[in-house]
Amino acid sequence: MRAPDVRRLAEGLQLQTAGLAGTVTGTHPGTWIPTCPEWSLRDLVEHVGQAQRWASALLEQRATEPLPLEPVVSLDAEDWPEWLRAGAERLTAAVQECDAEVWTFLGPQDAAFWLRRMLHDTSVHHADAALALDRPYELAPDLAADAICEGLDMISSPLAETLNPGFKALRGDGEALALQPAEPDIDGWLIRRTPAGVTWERVNGAANVVVSAGVTDLLLVITRRLPPDDLRVEVVGERPLLDHWLEHTAFKGAS
Repeated sequence: MRAPDVRRLAEGLQLQTAGLAGTVTGTHPGTWIPTCPEWSLRDLVEHVGQAQRWASALLEQRATEPLPLEPVVSLDAEDWPEWLRAGAERLTAAVQECDAEVWTFLGPQDAAFWLRRMLHDTSVHHADAALALDRPYELAPDLAADAICEGLDMISSPLAETLNPGFKALRGDGEALALQPAEPDIDGWLIRRTPAGVTWERVNGAANVVVSAGVTDLLLVITRRLPPDDLRVEVVGERPLLDHWLEHTAFKGAS
């Protein structure tokens, strides 16, 4: 399966933002989000909308340094859906118009970096809201697969330990963790903990522990939204290795 192109990423951003907007329609702003335990539903919605607008500003200004977050105007919950969709539309337009590299936490990148980052941030927080509200959640397999790849790109980056010093705990002696999708047309992931840090590749290989599930459920497992003991998930091998990975792969904040 090929990585999504910019058009597909933009389509995914629109779909996931609309899905989140639909999920939060008619809900209570104070609803607790168990998978982001420091957040209420209002915090989650404001994070997604603010992050998308911040990324848009980076692109609109061709920023070479990080920008301050734009303040969030207090909104009634009934206004959330329109506000969320407007943020996704602004980011999509900014990506289309930006022809320069901009600042990112992994060094200068083209506009597609922020489109991809905001899509996957929105997708996972859509899941947070759906789980908290006991509402349906869907994410296309190609986008779920790319979200896993993007997360592994960040964790294996030479700058990873600068982003999160806790990633040093992921160094190892070659221990391997495999993610095996149930979908036959999607390759798995083989992740290794080396003395220099994390490496990964898209192969189905032998590992100390293998996690098998549908690709969207695999994403939810490795982002700590779905417990490995869920009936949709199979774990074979050294469970402590998986537990260690989940404990030490969270980015700072409600990630």
